[in-house]
Amino acid sequence: MSPAARSPKIFLLTLGCPRNLVDSEVMAGKLAGGGYSLCREAGGADAAVVNTCAFIEDAKAESIDHIMQLAAFKKDKKIKHLIVTGCLAQRYGRELQGEIGEIDAVLGIDEEPGISSYVERVLKGERFARVRKNPEFLYDHKHERVLATPPHSAYVKIQEGCRNFCSYCIIPELRGAFRSRRMSSVIEEIKRLKPGRSLKEVNIIGQDTTLYGIDIYKKRGLPLLLRKISAVMKNGWVRLLYTHPAHYTEGLLKTIKDEKAICRYLDLPIQHISDRILKKMNRRTTKKGILSLIERIKRTVPGIALRTSLIVGFPGERDKDFSELLEFVREARFERLGVFTYSREEGTSAYAFEDQVPEKVKRDRFNRIMKLQQNIAGENNKKFLGKEMRILIDSRYASSRGSYIGRSEYDAPEVDGTVFIKSASRLKTGDFINVRIDGTMEYDLTGTAL
Repeated sequence: MSPAARSPKIFLLTLGCPRNLVDSEVMAGKLAGGGYSLCREAGGADAAVVNTCAFIEDAKAESIDHIMQLAAFKKDKKIKHLIVTGCLAQRYGRELQGEIGEIDAVLGIDEEPGISSYVERVLKGERFARVRKNPEFLYDHKHERVLATPPHSAYVKIQEGCRNFCSYCIIPELRGAFRSRRMSSVIEEIKRLKPGRSLKEVNIIGQDTTLYGIDIYKKRGLPLLLRKISAVMKNGWVRLLYTHPAHYTEGLLKTIKDEKAICRYLDLPIQHISDRILKKMNRRTTKKGILSLIERIKRTVPGIALRTSLIVGFPGERDKDFSELLEFVREARFERLGVFTYSREEGTSAYAFEDQVPEKVKRDRFNRIMKLQQNIAGENNKKFLGKEMRILIDSRYASSRGSYIGRSEYDAPEVDGTVFIKSASRLKTGDFINVRIDGTMEYDLTGTAL
């Protein structure tokens, strides 16, 4: 590209989970380093890149909807070129390009490092698809990222792929074999993210973070990694996401207890509590094991907040199984809880299971659990009334002067609640402040800066 030439403008759209977001940040870093200009709006872009999700039917539908919107933009000459990457591209490859003629290139999971060269080819008029069957790419600290999150909070992916093979999940097929990053690479990345960016929160992500290191170190290395990260983030927060209940160790729980930088918060997706359904899901755990783990976590780390996710309507889920799950939710009183209705995905073993549950029944079960959890969450929040909490300021509340939005250590970005704060003095985004809680809602809190 000539130094005098205008930098081509690239619009990068990310769909799906934080793991996809990190992939987009890596691609954004490659594009910026390749001389491209990243733009916030699609209109006027030389190329639009869509990083898609294909985990469940709703995610696929959302991805297709955004692709079609951008295809319409291309027809109307609002954008010049369209590139589709991510999980949907990995799963359906050339089919997408064949059915949606406006797509110029389809790129699988392994093609992130070459995004700049692929964009260059597309801008020259080439049309192609590159999807490798067994992805192997895993970014490291040498891949410069352009953060899409606020400067004070970042996601760090410590591993890619999965080897659990839950019967409902397509991730091993899409993302490839389980592979961990070197500890030194993870630590170096966090150090690079921190200087000049006022990094206060690191959110540790992967497909199964609790198995970190089992491939390259031949043992579970998460406790040691967390201790190393905590030393770098000693005045901030380290948040652990995407853990698996079958892979906890006493060493991990002790590390969470001992390291003050680690948030008293755990993301613990259990998916179900019925032994029948857990076995069909291939979750490698039992009701007894889950109850024992929750008890051990709460005993080892008093005051910890637990987030879980559940699937309702799995094939063969009887009224008895759902009632057992509902009663468990009522008794466990999780601080944070999300529910998915089972999505029948081709390529998974559960796709062929008999006794598929009708959509109406799935939806009813979803609503019943969410209604119960709404009440539980509201009651749980009341324990914070009158208490002083350490809050991380995320942003100003635009519609009200002197108002801000923040989070406690019990709230992960985007998925959990927030704290609405009133302050007589100006607060700075990314700072920790003490807040007295004076009001509660189902999922959020209100308070006054001290």
